[in-house]
Amino acid sequence: MTANSDGGSARRRREDRPVGRRIILGALGVGALGVAVGAPAQRRLDDTFAAVASKDPTGLFSLLPGGGGFRFYSVADKVPHRSADDYRLTVDGLVDRPASYTLDELTAMPSTRLVRDVQCVTGWRVPQTAFTGVQLSHLLDVSGVRPDAAAVRFTCFDGVYSESLTLEQARRHDMLVSYKMRDEPLTAAHGGPVRLYAAPMYFYKSAKWLSGITVTDHVQPGYWEHFGYDVDGWVGKSNGRDDAPTS
Repeated sequence: MTANSDGGSARRRREDRPVGRRIILGALGVGALGVAVGAPAQRRLDDTFAAVASKDPTGLFSLLPGGGGFRFYSVADKVPHRSADDYRLTVDGLVDRPASYTLDELTAMPSTRLVRDVQCVTGWRVPQTAFTGVQLSHLLDVSGVRPDAAAVRFTCFDGVYSESLTLEQARRHDMLVSYKMRDEPLTAAHGGPVRLYAAPMYFYKSAKWLSGITVTDHVQPGYWEHFGYDVDGWVGKSNGRDDAPTS
């Protein structure tokens, strides 16, 4: 997925313009080709697909399967990039020890690998996808959450997206600050170098291009929740859907 969403009308702010049949057929070709190539080539294809999808004014590109069965959406005007050297993740708010972490510092922390299905609120599902990263609860513990804290807000370096969890949700074992997907470094197309992975929730809760974790005293609805998505986005128990749980 190319941006911090997994569905909805990602083009609300842009005028509708037709996408040519050649573009659609070409995109289908890219998705099919991704099945037959290795991981490095797949990552390049994903990045190319994401870049084109982010410029599609109609949102039709988001209906096409990209590499590995993921759909590509965008709520920003482009796919942002941060190198490993440039990346920083800040943890602040209602904590005793605010901090800023490099990618190397995150990967040096105790890691957790989860293999779960990824479920989009729009209906598509990618089975048995591995995510590796630091448990969000570990970062919260290291930071020293204050007694008056009740929630966690996530911001992203696309400059647009945000998400939130209750503190209880954030402390679950299956909430990761992830830097690998399918045992490979997260690409920009999939929200790298670091994204949130909320395994038991619909994928819109797994904020991509993660840059900030702020501990707060109340839940602040995220980007898609302002358009009607449920704040508590449990798979199969929210948004009027009955999908099988993913965790």
